[in-house]
Amino acid sequence: MDSRKSVFRKVEKAIEAIEGSSSVSSTIADAATAVVENFQDELGVRGGRVWECRDGGYELIRTFGNATHVPAGVFVPNEYPPVQIVIDQGVAVMDRNAPGVDPEFEQRIGADRFAAIAVGNDQYILSFTVDPEAPAEDLVASLNILRHAVDQKLRADRLVSALNEARQIQMSILPKRPPRRGEFDIAGFSTPAEIVGGDFFDFIPVSDRIYGIAIADASGHGLPAALQVRDVYTGLRMGVARDFKIVRTVERLNLIIHQSRMTTKFVSLFYGEIEEEGNFIYVNAGHPPPLHFHEGGVTTLKQTGMVLGPSATSTYSRGFLSLARGDALLLFTDGIVEATDPRGREFGIERLKKAFTALRDRPADEIPRQIIEGVKEFTKGADPEDDRTVVVVKRVSTGPSASPSSAPS
Repeated sequence: MDSRKSVFRKVEKAIEAIEGSSSVSSTIADAATAVVENFQDELGVRGGRVWECRDGGYELIRTFGNATHVPAGVFVPNEYPPVQIVIDQGVAVMDRNAPGVDPEFEQRIGADRFAAIAVGNDQYILSFTVDPEAPAEDLVASLNILRHAVDQKLRADRLVSALNEARQIQMSILPKRPPRRGEFDIAGFSTPAEIVGGDFFDFIPVSDRIYGIAIADASGHGLPAALQVRDVYTGLRMGVARDFKIVRTVERLNLIIHQSRMTTKFVSLFYGEIEEEGNFIYVNAGHPPPLHFHEGGVTTLKQTGMVLGPSATSTYSRGFLSLARGDALLLFTDGIVEATDPRGREFGIERLKKAFTALRDRPADEIPRQIIEGVKEFTKGADPEDDRTVVVVKRVSTGPSASPSSAPS
């Protein structure tokens, strides 16, 4: 048993070291070839073939090692008894004279014994050239080692591929650069807790006079969260393009997420539109309330509603404020305020207020990164448990103070 464990670990490491190929079949063939070249004595295999599931059976697509060369395209139907056994049991070792084995076919492809494993959710069969005198029990043990190692490699490659896809999705929807909007200095920055996360922010040109600002947090991480964020991103921009009112846009988004089949079905969202005169209308769907820094102090934007997703009938209301020259808005996700130090204390709202106040005179594009760096220092560099995102909207303090105006209709 200990010997088999040792061989399995060696085989596993050898297969893990193989670079992912452009196709699953190539990865399987590369893995099998590496094993045959390095462990043929321990496992008793000398070469083999890769068969891919096609309509009604399996087609030969590649030969490796010292297996007898057979032209690609040879087809074996699903009804062939050895194929049925390997699909049912995952591994099969059968002699030529065993019931159901076609000795003429096996001889034609140079196989003294039928020895095979099913991998990749039965989409592929690996058949092997093996020692005809080796005990069947030993061969079954060797083939099971190969099957588990190859399947583990395929799962790892799928995970890497999914994470890369999620990362590409996330990077494609985050703004490439901060917008330039007259008196407004706007910027954002986001760092995921893992390779990808569920946070995002966006800056949306609504018209020559109006700019949309969004920040959202999808529950979970990885590809499901990234796909859900993409839906929010797309839905927001479609609503803006169709000139929907912001309440209607958010309510439509809620319905879309509620009907989604994603495992990540809860999204907090804050979306607002700012006019060049400083008027700001917004809708909050369960997101941490932004902070309004003004001459009189700091105000929390308390108007809020249900997070997107749980209920198809959720309704939302607009909030309103006026940004005077010198005012600022600070938007953030809960990964900022809920970050904890080694003693379990949260960064919290008060520390966030102090951090922004100390940075308030800097250009907007410096502030989000500096706040997130401050959170990292507070946690003593511990791995974050949640994504961290900050968005800053500043109205420059030149000229006379803007007078408050009524909410737009």
